[in-house]
Amino acid sequence: MSLKAIALISGGLDSALAAKVIMLQRIDVAGFAFTTPFTHPQVERLGQSLGIEVRAIDISPEYLDVVKNPRFGFGNTMNPCIDCHIFMLKKARELADEYKAYFIITGEVLGQRPMSQNKSALGKIEKESGLEGLLLRPLSARLLAPTIPEQRGWVDRDKLFDFSGRSRKPQIELAKQLGLEGFGQPVGGCLLTDPGFSRRLKDLIAHQQDFNLSDVQLLKIGRHFRLSGRAKLILGRNRIENQRLAPLVKSGDIHLEPVGSPGPAGILRSKDACPELLELSAGILARYCDHNSEQVSVSIGDERESRVIRCFPAKPEDLDALRI
Repeated sequence: MSLKAIALISGGLDSALAAKVIMLQRIDVAGFAFTTPFTHPQVERLGQSLGIEVRAIDISPEYLDVVKNPRFGFGNTMNPCIDCHIFMLKKARELADEYKAYFIITGEVLGQRPMSQNKSALGKIEKESGLEGLLLRPLSARLLAPTIPEQRGWVDRDKLFDFSGRSRKPQIELAKQLGLEGFGQPVGGCLLTDPGFSRRLKDLIAHQQDFNLSDVQLLKIGRHFRLSGRAKLILGRNRIENQRLAPLVKSGDIHLEPVGSPGPAGILRSKDACPELLELSAGILARYCDHNSEQVSVSIGDERESRVIRCFPAKPEDLDALRI
């Protein structure tokens, strides 16, 4: 009987090792990498290293609901790790039915993450995802209760591992033995674990519950300033970011750019763009312009009209309280 399993590939070394360990037991492993606005595993490289096809599936629209309303809360930053794992495992369970896979493989290591990889959390994730007994974590399997694949002899438990804790040495050594190299960091490059990005996301959630993928993409670009509860200014940091800002302008946004001097493009997203707010935004933009005169000319406009105003650059010390 040919057995098939689904491996969830995060982009980090652990998930790749977990898949490889099961492949060595003559199990047909299908790899899947879920992409979100916050994670983008390098699927081609992963597949080549493992010797299997890793299919990328974009779950971004649905995933935003997980971030907006995590049932089990956030970690140290804006990372809803338990809810994230449950959501992705539910998706994997759907794939298992479609691909006629017998069980699911992940690279979780007991004790590696304080929020989502302690024994209680691992058990909760398994139960809530509907995969009790069918979720195999090869790197820590011998520290956990035997799963159905082990009990039925599909997988040899003695060839699994008892890794635990935050040390990476056992995984690195195993990777050398198996000839795996070039994988990403343990977190798989998730932006939700980045403190700077998390500050911006927290600010967005606090002021705009109905945000969408475009709003999230904007968080990745430029300098951000919270001007009021109803207004935020975003400035590009270089020419490439200025170009990336252009397609993210929404109806109702105010577009700003310097006139006659090099500097950033800007988006003012506001529900009440009063003259004082426009002057403040222009002054902040002017602070980052390369200019020789005391005042800077800034073009301000929306989809209907634009005008040029002259303004003094904002003082650096005044920006600290506004910067997100």
